[in-house]
Amino acid sequence: MLRVLSISTLFPSEARPGFGLFVARQAQALALRGDVKMVVLHPISRFGASKAERGLPARSHDWGVEVHYPRFTTIPRFGTRWNPALIASALLPLARKLHREHPFDVVDAQFFYPDGPAAARIAKALGLPLSIKARGSDIHHWGAQGFALPQILKAADQAAGLLSVSAALRADMVSLGIEAEKIAVHYTGLDHARFHPMPRNEARKQVADLVPVDGALLVSVGNLIPLKGQHLVIEALAALPNARLVLAGRGPEEASLKALAQSLNVAERVHFAGSLTADRLAVLLSAANVMVLASEREGLANAWIEALACGTAIVITDAGGAREVVTGPDAGRIAPRNAAAIADTVGELLANPPEQVATARHVAAFSWQANAEQLAAHYKRITRSV
Repeated sequence: MLRVLSISTLFPSEARPGFGLFVARQAQALALRGDVKMVVLHPISRFGASKAERGLPARSHDWGVEVHYPRFTTIPRFGTRWNPALIASALLPLARKLHREHPFDVVDAQFFYPDGPAAARIAKALGLPLSIKARGSDIHHWGAQGFALPQILKAADQAAGLLSVSAALRADMVSLGIEAEKIAVHYTGLDHARFHPMPRNEARKQVADLVPVDGALLVSVGNLIPLKGQHLVIEALAALPNARLVLAGRGPEEASLKALAQSLNVAERVHFAGSLTADRLAVLLSAANVMVLASEREGLANAWIEALACGTAIVITDAGGAREVVTGPDAGRIAPRNAAAIADTVGELLANPPEQVATARHVAAFSWQANAEQLAAHYKRITRSV
């Protein structure tokens, strides 16, 4: 059995159950194969962590995966440039111990920053090949930071293999100076048993506690932060008088988004659902007429794939792998990133809605099983190449 030591600054726990769900689902699907054993080190900041996070046990087996929660010290707000070194220093003793007990074959980083440079230090200390996955902001945001880019490029140079969640993000990585031949596109997975079309009227009744059943329903899924663009969706709603909007997610922009809705006289039509369980989100997506996400940047958003799987067309901006997902009119539309264009595009879809089954066909090839198969092959390829 191939053994992988994975470094991930995002991973769900009892303290933050929705934090990095896609990482956990990927690890779970890999574990179910039986030929790869992944051990996850999820570092917890002593100063930035919540009380619930600080109370986490040293180890768990959530998601059928062995997960360790080592603590590291950082400087709140100002320590981002040193986080890779601080994380590596805190994790290395545990990594050495685990490696002595059951040797690893590969060290893996789930994000390019700070995970990638931290994992590079650990891989070098253990004498193991390195894999790093790029997901979006770890390239678009941190790659634009003068202190982070040299660390990203150094880690990429050391890596035996790299992954990207979309071909568009792969091109962005190459533009930063990362070797193209090292990068394989590795699409996200999808739980078809959970995300599938259900009759829209029935789904709408099941979420009546979140949003009244009258009017067209728009849903925007994502953390309430500026780069996700919920403010533009609220502004677009002002031009769609017969529609309601549900924002599924939490974040620091919630108060300002509520104030914006009030100022535009659409507050009664904007509903804040907070963080939802996957089962609840699947019903909400099936209930929606359109899922709208006005992101400034993305790699390839899980929300896009999950909405399509529920038979709900999407209106998204031309960010990241958008053109790899919106591959036909039944999937939805790509709109310019401004409120007027978003309103017009949503209006077109509401006037001519595609069939749910036709929309869902666009993501039929996505699955966590396919994701795990490709990931296992990637790790095995790395071990053979060194």
